[in-house]
Amino acid sequence: MNSAKQPRFLSLFLNVFARIWAIWGLLSFAISFLIVLIPSLLTAVIPDPKGMAYFIKIARVWMKIWLNLVGCPVTIKGADYFEKGKTYIVTCNHTSLLDAPISSPFIPGPNQTIAKKEFASVPLFGWYYKRGAVIVDRKSDASRRKSFELMKAALDKGFHMCIYPEGTRNRTGTPLKKFYDGAFKLAINTGYSIIPAVILNTGKSLPSNRFFYMLPYKLSIHFLAPIESVGKTAEELKNEVYHIMYKHHEINS
Repeated sequence: MNSAKQPRFLSLFLNVFARIWAIWGLLSFAISFLIVLIPSLLTAVIPDPKGMAYFIKIARVWMKIWLNLVGCPVTIKGADYFEKGKTYIVTCNHTSLLDAPISSPFIPGPNQTIAKKEFASVPLFGWYYKRGAVIVDRKSDASRRKSFELMKAALDKGFHMCIYPEGTRNRTGTPLKKFYDGAFKLAINTGYSIIPAVILNTGKSLPSNRFFYMLPYKLSIHFLAPIESVGKTAEELKNEVYHIMYKHHEINS
């Protein structure tokens, strides 16, 4: 085969394979979701935080199985930073729709995530989505204020709060986008420490700039040392967390 044609052939093969793999990813996700849906929702009858802890355990088993089925095994580092009996705000970077399946399920202990309202209306999945999330309408100031109070209530129940401070998926090609203030105002307001979490390779497996495109890829989430919020302004805390996450991402990606 002509050497000039080889890259084009490989590119075409990869595009075809990635779309076939995306079909497999969607089908295996949907089928496995239907299996875990009822057990997951039944955890709501168990008083929290134990009920939420069971919900997360089921999600973790589900995601371990599904991620391996789609060739995306996940490695967890730094889980021992979560001190037993303590509650944390966890800040994660966000480049792909795969970030949620490897953040909240693998955070040690009961937790909820802040999530946009659009997925809450999806039939069946919306029930599951609302069980594990604080829902916010980003276009509504009233919804933002309510979500802030709901996150404080979740922390008071002993749930970790998983927040993506970039707001939306990072399509810039840089390790991180500029952070919003919400997670850091929450930390200052409540006094809880932040555990930064850096998610790696999800953007390579399920890139946000490609439609219906998925590749098997080894994924990982690195939890970093807790950062105290007491005695700092929200801006100081935001800058500290940003630089720590940026540097870790740059070194490990």
